[in-house]
Amino acid sequence: MKINETTQIIGRNVILIPYEERHVEKYHQWMQNPLMQELTASEPLTLEEEYQMQKSWRLDEDKCTFLILSKESYANSGDEIEALIGDTNLFVQVDDGVKTGEAEIMIAEESYQGKRLGWESMLLMLKYGLQEIGIKKFIAKIGEQNVKSINMFLKMDFVKVGDVNVFHEITLERMVTDEWIGWLNSQINYRITTYK
Repeated sequence: MKINETTQIIGRNVILIPYEERHVEKYHQWMQNPLMQELTASEPLTLEEEYQMQKSWRLDEDKCTFLILSKESYANSGDEIEALIGDTNLFVQVDDGVKTGEAEIMIAEESYQGKRLGWESMLLMLKYGLQEIGIKKFIAKIGEQNVKSINMFLKMDFVKVGDVNVFHEITLERMVTDEWIGWLNSQINYRITTYK
């Protein structure tokens, strides 16, 4: 999405940055892992297809993606590739006249899982989608075996609205309300800066 091509979001423990061509090889390595493919309902791509996908994410107006850096690792190394730990996405669409964002989160680096970095990254993305893209409803489609992710979204006050038995997924939804915005603002602060 062009809107975030020069945007960097700085949180407490993570930094969200645009997905650049130089990041593709590491991302491609993550997505060769069968567990990552299963958890993200993704098909394996060739490296060339991954480069094409990166361009699509960058240019398509219905896709917003950020890569996630460990703030601590980046502060220590100054190396984005070394500090990359995952990504977060919004697929933007209009659903019954309501601007909707389908939210996704992946912490691919095993040593960073279970440290609430996915929680923080997702909250940053939800706040960005709300404030900068104008999302009024968020949804998450999650494989029924991905209990950690389901529980995370339930703790964010999403509610289960359906099952897709063919894909073994459940759908969770969160309408944006003043009360929920208040909750979101109480959970997360961020600073948006220019990404170079």
